[in-house]
Amino acid sequence: MQRSANDKHRLEMIDVARGVAIVAMAIYHFAWDLEFFGYLEPGTTAVGGWRLFARSIASSFLFLVGVSLVLAHARGIRWQSFLKRLAQVGAAAAAISLATWIAVPGGFIFFGILHQIALASLLGLAFLRLPWWLVASVAVAVIAAPHYLRSEFFDHPALWWVGLSSVNPRSNDYVPLLPWFGAVLCGIAAARLGTSTGLFERLARSRPGGWSLPLQLAGRHGLAIYLIHQPVLIGGLWLFAQVAPAAQPPRDIQFTRACTAQCEQTHDADFCSRYCVCMVDALVAEDRFDEVFDGTPSPETDTRLQDMVSMCTVEASSADTGEDGQ
Repeated sequence: MQRSANDKHRLEMIDVARGVAIVAMAIYHFAWDLEFFGYLEPGTTAVGGWRLFARSIASSFLFLVGVSLVLAHARGIRWQSFLKRLAQVGAAAAAISLATWIAVPGGFIFFGILHQIALASLLGLAFLRLPWWLVASVAVAVIAAPHYLRSEFFDHPALWWVGLSSVNPRSNDYVPLLPWFGAVLCGIAAARLGTSTGLFERLARSRPGGWSLPLQLAGRHGLAIYLIHQPVLIGGLWLFAQVAPAAQPPRDIQFTRACTAQCEQTHDADFCSRYCVCMVDALVAEDRFDEVFDGTPSPETDTRLQDMVSMCTVEASSADTGEDGQ
């Protein structure tokens, strides 16, 4: 429960904001599930507007974590409620890791949004009494860190949670400490500024209309909704797929479409066409295509993937050079 600075009124607008984030999360996950069951093109939710949508949702959740920390504990850490909430989020994060490790071991969630919330909530306590401008400055540094501090030193799996490995590991939900802790710090800075300017006193007197009640309810029970909404969505789509299954193109075409969609975020279409064909040919030649397509690559295949990526990048780039020279 979040309260205003005078601790007399619940900040219903914070619940509404959290409820909006939860609805947005459910929309994105539903699109992801449609892609998983073959009703959307492979790679749809990993690129373009969908990718930006996903990052905006994660950022909003973490920003609200920072705001909530200030509202609940800035005048003194209420250890009993803090530790209870931390235990709930930590247990939920562990359950997500276990469930996804069983269901999708090749991309299981070892440090997702709940893991980030648990760690960030603990680290955020150190910033609750600092000036807002100092917290904001640290937030900028944290967000920028992966652009300047990546190193092979962090490539060991035990350090993947930091977010500074040279290549991002495979996971269906990867929200490492850096840069995502920066969103929490932004929330803390904004809440510190809001407290000093009387924003929360004004928000405490604001009463949104009846339209907001479902969002407030969702905002108050966000953790429970997070845990149950995907099983419900996946179960419903699975039942629907038994009646009206999606048409499935050949696996190599699915792979090539997903590869091309992702590649075209940073390269031109001609390069991506050559690169993705090269990747399919290389995977098939070494009999590794199925395990990569299924998301269950062995450690050896993960290593070979990096070599294939380098090889196909060189081949696609060489073709560009050759064409330019004609």
